[in-house]
Amino acid sequence: MANRSELRQQCMTILYQIEIYNKNHIPYNVDEVINEVAKVENEFIKEIVYGVITYEPELDKIANKYLDGWTIDRLGNTDKSILRIGIFELLYTKTPEVVAINEAVELAKTYSDDSVRKMINGVLDKVYHNK
Repeated sequence: MANRSELRQQCMTILYQIEIYNKNHIPYNVDEVINEVAKVENEFIKEIVYGVITYEPELDKIANKYLDGWTIDRLGNTDKSILRIGIFELLYTKTPEVVAINEAVELAKTYSDDSVRKMINGVLDKVYHNK
């Protein structure tokens, strides 16, 4: 059984894939993309992936509010996915705030460069303090 950190990594991969499909106007089925990556049925993954997809315009608006002199569409697909997951978890789940922020920053440490990791941390910190 995967732990929550591993599940978040799978969510990031799924959302990254969906971002690519959207950019290239490739039709897809969300459940099929989830099953390709996750292999097992998992409610946490579904909650995060469907939540981020559902609230994406709102999540991006919040991200843009706190991205100093930047917009989320300038970030790479992986970075976008990490930031959206973090904001979604902070605002719409029962995940403790500090856990949501730490998990996003840990993903960014692995998959993003240092300046983006700091940016993600800064945005999530501002979202948390302005909830």
